Amino acid sequence: MSDDYEQLEPSLKNVLDQTDLRWIFVGGKGGVGKTTTSCSLATQLAKVRESVLLISTDPAHNLSDAFNQKFSKTPELVNGYTNLYAMEIDPTGSIQEMIEGAQDSGLGSHLQDIAFAIPGVDEAMSFAEVMKLVKSMDYSCIVFDTAPTGHTLRFLSFPTVLDKALGKLSALGGRFGPMMQQMSGLMGGGQANPEDMFAKLESMRTVIQEVNAQFQDPDKTTFICVCISEFLSLYETERMIQELTSFHIDTHNIVVNQLLYPKAGSNCEHCSVRSKMQAKYLEQIHELYEDFHIIKMPLLTKEIRGTDNIKEFSELLIQPYVPPQ
Repeated sequence: MSDDYEQLEPSLKNVLDQTDLRWIFVGGKGGVGKTTTSCSLATQLAKVRESVLLISTDPAHNLSDAFNQKFSKTPELVNGYTNLYAMEIDPTGSIQEMIEGAQDSGLGSHLQDIAFAIPGVDEAMSFAEVMKLVKSMDYSCIVFDTAPTGHTLRFLSFPTVLDKALGKLSALGGRFGPMMQQMSGLMGGGQANPEDMFAKLESMRTVIQEVNAQFQDPDKTTFICVCISEFLSLYETERMIQELTSFHIDTHNIVVNQLLYPKAGSNCEHCSVRSKMQAKYLEQIHELYEDFHIIKMPLLTKEIRGTDNIKEFSELLIQPYVPPQ
């Protein structure tokens, strides 16, 4: 391991120092503490940015649980903050709303059949709606608390999926649009206008392409990997980093949560055994990712819930944890 890499500080201060960063994704395997990490990071960002928006794209909606405050699909100020806002989005909600809105024109069933016939397009359209919403908002920085790994990687590949899907949908619109219009009229649906539907889908493309360009700009976007010091989590992190690289998305921070630090002379055999196991995988993490910032977060004896606990825990992302002797 070179001296240069050893000097990378074990904190997320590098993220706070990147003043041009606009999109920050926090993700990893389920149950590794993504929400706690994203809430803590957003807390620290709120200290140095004019305004921060924290978005959950996880259907589990853990932000409400973390802050003990109910959030919705509209940004709301988080209690105890002056410039941190949060919102929770149902990833499948946007397309469903579009389908329901098209029912009156007789296009709903057609849109549903077409949309769900192309893998991933429902989530991609949802993603597009989210991006259109977020782009219209004036926040200095947006933090995404993402769903578990597989969903996150699909989320980040949506610009490509949507681009391909829109090409297919446009072709379908040209070939089947007149037929759909006739069928709708025969079935009593009135004079539906398929062109309106395809125009709406096509309008998403510009937004997606613009956002995708920002996602691939390391000055604008970064992805923070969250894991625990165990084999399966380490394996998932490696797979995720490889895929992020293939999407040209910057990632250079790994947060390792739930680390045990038994006190000297402790008689807890379970703590000792797990601590040694974690130390083994932590060593592998340092070897594999010597050019990453590795942030080590302790397993505490209390839940990290509520504004005060999150603010206290968030300090450890910046000032490395010192285990008690």
